[in-house]
Amino acid sequence: MTELPDRRLLLVHAHPDDESIINGATMARYAAEGAHVTLVTCTLGERGEVIPPELAHLTGAALGQHRRRELTAALAELGVRDFRLLGGAGRYSDSGMMGLPDNDDPGCFWQADVDEAAAHLVEVIREVRPQVLVTYDENGGYGHPDHIQAHRVAMRAVQLSADVGVPVPKVYWNRVPRPVLEESFARLREDLSDTSFTKVADIDDVPGVVPEERVTTVIDGTAHAAAKAAAMRAHATQITVDGPYFVLSNELAQPILTTEYYELVRGEAGPGERETDLFAGVGGTS
Repeated sequence: MTELPDRRLLLVHAHPDDESIINGATMARYAAEGAHVTLVTCTLGERGEVIPPELAHLTGAALGQHRRRELTAALAELGVRDFRLLGGAGRYSDSGMMGLPDNDDPGCFWQADVDEAAAHLVEVIREVRPQVLVTYDENGGYGHPDHIQAHRVAMRAVQLSADVGVPVPKVYWNRVPRPVLEESFARLREDLSDTSFTKVADIDDVPGVVPEERVTTVIDGTAHAAAKAAAMRAHATQITVDGPYFVLSNELAQPILTTEYYELVRGEAGPGERETDLFAGVGGTS
């Protein structure tokens, strides 16, 4: 196996597009700095709502394959070359929104055995040996079953990998401090008439919003703002981008955040009041 760089970052996401919206600037920054960035996506988002009318015919497996191509294009914009589908292509399907009959599909990710799914992720951890893993909180950021399950699987995989002698030194959950969002949404309301959008999302609909004191780590990705926006545009079935703002299928505008925020939930924090590097406090390991 080719020797990996000293810094290795693993991100666990539920569907294609989550990585670009939530962590795009972080991924682009670390990839540009020479770190090994690995993305594991748990489903292909086969039940996602499609925005462009010309693609509205895409459903099920056809939509999943299209979204996989979108993900490939998005990762190219971010400079990330290591991408895995949890358990291999088609192993777990999109579960749909919480409370829908889709959740009962035995092949969907929500119905997956957590230990079995985590074992697939442990294989990646044993290969890549990341010092840092990033995923969602216990609510999946906003309550989607696949996001909740991704959290469960990622945290269980961290436990299991430690049991076989491959610990992950630091684990982070995605966060956004409420004061930052309030400021960003205020600018969005002022700029809305200059965009193609007509309505603004509610702050509480943004995944991972927390009081500022919960945020332990701030990653400045402003130098990679263009890469993040381009990656989001690549997910054309799911996202429409206009300047520094975007909408999903609900047509409610949100700001594109190019500084991204995290809460350290496992491992030792680096020096200082607030970290500015996910790898703070950990050296390269083989």
